[in-house]
Amino acid sequence: MQIRAESPTDHSEIAGLVATAFGSTLQADLVDRIRRSPEFVGSMALVADDAGQLFGHVMVSHAVLRHAAGERSIGMLSPLAVVPDRQLAGLGAALVGAVLDVAEQRDEPLVVLEGNPAYSGRFGFEPARRHGIEIPLPDWAPPDAAQFKLLATYDSTDETLRGTVIHPAAFDGLD
Repeated sequence: MQIRAESPTDHSEIAGLVATAFGSTLQADLVDRIRRSPEFVGSMALVADDAGQLFGHVMVSHAVLRHAAGERSIGMLSPLAVVPDRQLAGLGAALVGAVLDVAEQRDEPLVVLEGNPAYSGRFGFEPARRHGIEIPLPDWAPPDAAQFKLLATYDSTDETLRGTVIHPAAFDGLD
């Protein structure tokens, strides 16, 4: 199994695996919308490839963190998908670890996500509110689903790293 950056020739297969993983085309459409947006970062869209067949996908794109003095770009992990017959075997963990490594190499200060704290906590994600970050969530999501991970370049004295996450337009209409 190799984890590598996605390529344009993977897009159709990625759409199928994401739809299969979620049991819906909504998240596959989101991946495509993110890819077409200015917030897309190609080096942070990864696939798990086993002899030319894809079994997982993850992406970190940019979102805006609105703070008292303005706005800044931050990383947002969404979505993570692994085909059902490969779930619970460490593939999701490998994808998350790899995309966080790429974010570190790009000097991203932090990555936010909306997800299950029991799962994300294994990778060092923690509730975002602890560090002054608000992530608007759908009504059905528990407050601890708003999470973030500090990366090496995070500066706790930098006030621009506190505020409210503004989802990119690619996420409009998804809740």
